[in-house]
Amino acid sequence: MDRDGSNGEGDPGGWWGNGARTLLAGSAGAPDRRWVFVSGTSGFDAERRMMAGDVEEQARQTLRNIRRTLRRSEADLSDVVRMRVYLADAADFPRVQPVLAEEFRDRPPVGTTMVCPLADPRVRIEIEVTARC
Repeated sequence: MDRDGSNGEGDPGGWWGNGARTLLAGSAGAPDRRWVFVSGTSGFDAERRMMAGDVEEQARQTLRNIRRTLRRSEADLSDVVRMRVYLADAADFPRVQPVLAEEFRDRPPVGTTMVCPLADPRVRIEIEVTARC
């Protein structure tokens, strides 16, 4: 991992949290369903090597990062069924909610928003998702 949190290939992995794990369910009830779990992802822009200070732009970049990760598993945001949003400050909720509502207006996933300290003080939002594809 590079010092800026990217893996050197323009992909914010590791510390910035943009990892996906694909799991093939083995239960008898859903033997052919494929799930993609995307861990806590921030709004770090690997191409520009920066983190926006504005929480709305961090939310938008976070969703772009998640979309890029999902596409590697042949999924997209429309496949998201569960979303967890972590905010560093509860006061940011009214600014973030419209960004999420716009992106998921056609098929909103079930979700939870939590306020908690985040590992890096520049990070104001992290999102993790579960997608079915």
